[in-house]
Amino acid sequence: MGAAHDVHAARLKGAGLRVTAPRLALLQAVEQAPHSTAETITVAVRERLGSVSKQAIYDVLYALTNAGLLRRVAVDVTGAQYELMPDVPDNHHHVLCRECGRLEDVPRPDDSSLEPPDTMGFVIEDTEVIYRGLCPKCQHDGNHTPVS
Repeated sequence: MGAAHDVHAARLKGAGLRVTAPRLALLQAVEQAPHSTAETITVAVRERLGSVSKQAIYDVLYALTNAGLLRRVAVDVTGAQYELMPDVPDNHHHVLCRECGRLEDVPRPDDSSLEPPDTMGFVIEDTEVIYRGLCPKCQHDGNHTPVS
């Protein structure tokens, strides 16, 4: 089974979830390819387990995200990419290529420039920032859509 299997099984148990083959396969898929879409994850899980419905994948994504084992990064109104949540939250931000969809981690600034001056009574738990632009490859290729 291996060390990764044991770590993922322990994280599932620690989150109060049953250890199942689809959950383990999905965690392994996201670990091996961070910032994967649900479609990419579906392909990887099916390669490991054979026939798994798309609905089952979405159910596992939902359960693991709600349990705090995955982070869902909403990259646009139609989709998201997923990454493993670290044991110790690092609260990093992301940079997204608006042309090819490449998503990368970027460190969060050390200052509090993103803290709102008035929280309107909210207790702030997390800040999610996505910087959008063009990755080096899309800049080089020159076949990108101009921003209007």
